Formats: sequence, structure tokens, C-alpha cells
Amino acid sequence: MVFWQEKTLEEMSPEEWEALCDGCGLCCQIRVEDEDSGETALSNVACRFLDLCSHRCSDYANRQSNVPDCAKITPENVRRLDWLPPTCAYRLVAFGRDLPDWHHLVCGDPERVHGEGPSMRGEVISEDEADWPA
Repeated sequence: MVFWQEKTLEEMSPEEWEALCDGCGLCCQIRVEDEDSGETALSNVACRFLDLCSHRCSDYANRQSNVPDCAKITPENVRRLDWLPPTCAYRLVAFGRDLPDWHHLVCGDPERVHGEGPSMRGEVISEDEADWPA
């Protein structure tokens, strides 16, 4: 057995917790809320701090101060974050499921998520390049 099968999310070390991230980039995709209905939808724009090549935050240690509404995924809130993709390793483990074959902890290849998983690589632009309404 491996750590994500042996431990609860709460029992994981910070290093184990961080290792679960598959690097898909979906948690950094900007959501747009319809003011009338309150519904949210994913845009094709990602947070300016998402490195569009690695799909990792370019300033992870300071993400909360850089982007105050950045959603910090924790063992305490991951079960409520229903906007995370169903393939998100944090959610999979939280709900007692195993990691998919393309996950880097299973296959050893951190790039495999971009070919076989839910990666948004090549599908989003940085908010710095977005043509937002004035």
C-alpha cells in the first residue's frame, strides 16, 4: 500500500498532501458568476500566477496574499469544493477512491496528466492576456 491508501487526508504530512496534486490546473481556472442566476461557469482564463507550461503556481508560497480569494484546498474543505473536477486526487482520496493510472504518483510521469488526464494545458490563457470587459 501507498500513503494515500494508508492515511486519511488529515494524517498526511504536508509533503504527502502537496504530492497529491496532479497539476491539471483546473483549480486555477477563473470562474465567472452570472449576477442574475448566481450560477458559476469556468472561463478559458487562468490566474496570472499559473505557469501555463508546468501548470503549477509560479508563487505558491504567497498565493493567498497575491490572490486573496485563491481557494486553498485543505483536508477540512476539500469535500465541500464541488467545483473541483471528479478526477482531482484530493477529492478522490477524500471520498475513498484510488488515483487514476495517469496520476504521477501511480505512473511516475508528471506529464501524463496533460495527455490522459483533465489538464487544461493549451486550453487557457493567463488573465494578464485576457480581454476582460471594462
